[in-house]
Amino acid sequence: MQSNSRIFVAGHRGMVGSAIVRALHGAGYNNLLLRSRSELDLCNQSEVEAFFSEQKPEYVFLAAARVGGIIANSTYKGEFIHDNLMIQNNIIHSSWKSEVKRLLFLGSTCIYPKFAPQPMKEEYLLTGPLEPTNDAYAIAKIAGICQCRSYNQQYGTKYLSAMPNNLYGTNDNFDLEKSHVLPAMIRKFHEAKLRGDASVTIWGSGTPLREFLQVDDLAAACVFLMNLDDMRYDALLNDPVAPALINVGSGLEISIRDLALMVQDVVGFAGSLVFDADKPDGTPRKLADSTRIHALGWRHTVELRDGIAGAYRWFIENYL
Repeated sequence: MQSNSRIFVAGHRGMVGSAIVRALHGAGYNNLLLRSRSELDLCNQSEVEAFFSEQKPEYVFLAAARVGGIIANSTYKGEFIHDNLMIQNNIIHSSWKSEVKRLLFLGSTCIYPKFAPQPMKEEYLLTGPLEPTNDAYAIAKIAGICQCRSYNQQYGTKYLSAMPNNLYGTNDNFDLEKSHVLPAMIRKFHEAKLRGDASVTIWGSGTPLREFLQVDDLAAACVFLMNLDDMRYDALLNDPVAPALINVGSGLEISIRDLALMVQDVVGFAGSLVFDADKPDGTPRKLADSTRIHALGWRHTVELRDGIAGAYRWFIENYL
């Protein structure tokens, strides 16, 4: 990308999209094409086609999506699969029609089978059944990966799919019904501290293992991937085992129990923890194999405890 390249960040007000915008501005890219939902309905095919025809973006970061934690994924499956399919189909197809140079499609490691070997390699896609609580979202993202691959194969496009693990940080969603596990914990412990509660209840047994990535680290990885030289970028697109697909993770994992203890300590909640084993645990382990992106030269920079402290500060200063 050149400093004056026309860059469309779809979903720029979300946690991921806003982090990408910060990373782009920090790297000197200022010709960004940004549209709010009221300005551009990404589920509306004609609106998206008109936007691409008029603005002619050269590079696209597809960060727009309907996202949520285990409760939202289980409760709003129809919305999750419909909205995500519509958004990505409209953007990917319009990118091809408008001759976008490169597109980066962002998904999630929930695309991999529930009992995939650990750590999860890119080639494990479609090798087993998905986690039932988020299968609608996962299937939509898998469709996006296949669409990028199909357009690359048929039309010669250069569309890459990046799969980060659990994200957190600035502009996160702290809604207890719709958020992911880490921001939900931050809010629960904070509110329990204010009320003086004796305990906080955490869903599940606390034994599942999860990998977390601070969202600004992901944004740095996105800009890094978009700026790869042609030889390395094309090698990713044409990989014989898992074409146009790359994991983005820290390579580190922590149990939900230990995560809760870390959040409790950062927030300063003095009570006890209760784990409700009657609630679902979700996937028992979900560690991404990030060998490919590490070999290219990218690694995360924000360690988990520091990231949680930063997320808590942002929650106090902005969300409340």
